[in-house]
Amino acid sequence: MKHHLISAADLTKDDALLVLDTAEELASIADRPIKKLPTLRGRTVVNLFFEDSTRTRISFEAAAKRLSADVINFSAKGSSVSKGESLKDTALTLEAMGADGVVIRHGASGAPYRLADWVRGSVVNAGDGTHEHPTQALLDAYTMRRRLGDLDGRRITIVGDILHSRVARSNVLLLETLGAEVTLVAPPTLFPVAIGTWPCEVSYDLDAVLPKSDVVMMLRVQQERMNAAYFPTVREYSRRYGLDARRMDTLPPHALVMHPGPMNRGVEIAAEVADSPRSTIVEQVANGVTVRMAVLYLLLGGSQPAIGTTRMDGE
Repeated sequence: MKHHLISAADLTKDDALLVLDTAEELASIADRPIKKLPTLRGRTVVNLFFEDSTRTRISFEAAAKRLSADVINFSAKGSSVSKGESLKDTALTLEAMGADGVVIRHGASGAPYRLADWVRGSVVNAGDGTHEHPTQALLDAYTMRRRLGDLDGRRITIVGDILHSRVARSNVLLLETLGAEVTLVAPPTLFPVAIGTWPCEVSYDLDAVLPKSDVVMMLRVQQERMNAAYFPTVREYSRRYGLDARRMDTLPPHALVMHPGPMNRGVEIAAEVADSPRSTIVEQVANGVTVRMAVLYLLLGGSQPAIGTTRMDGE
């Protein structure tokens, strides 16, 4: 059976803690003059990105290189994909090259599951459609744990475009596994139909939830995925669901402000909040490299059991 990280649901609590603890050990490398380990020397990691990305692709590339892996960056633009090549044909090409790990970002939800059927190497989901983004959830949990300690019983509020957010889904699944209590806040139009099946609470009133929150995570309104008017105006959305200085003052003194990026300053988060000492936004970017190093190390290093195993039932 193949070993992959495609969904945050793949991770048991022990799996998740293993990743976070491994990341903690690897964090010390960032302070060294030479930021490299020989762990994955001779292994090949392919970054297979069918959607534009900057921070995620660079983060995975940096993580693999710091572990001494060979990295191949594949972009759909200018490749055979733009000439009509299918995902399966691309996968078979990677298989012929002997890829040990494939990091995939794709616009279609479920694409990493299909890829896992076609390659022998480990598949890591770097975001598929509006489905999931498990390494973002891991780096968010890692950032929270470094600031707050154990997440068991902590109250996490996630605010914004839940409907189109793969980050929200992965965070809900992982944080619930780690024992946190998650509340999602958004206009009714920005919740998925099946929100009642998610292991979290739902609220439409941001002001009522903030005073009880240990962490508030703001999400970007993904207008590029919207094909209808989900709220009257951007100004109205910002007034009801944006985090400004006044709302930040209602948070408990220890509470954190997070954002997975990229931000729309002045829409879901005010500039003074994004740049405040409570904000972990820059920290999250730095922690992303460390956490992805841990994921690649555990999947490809061979000295630990794989952190997640997935199977497509009925296929």
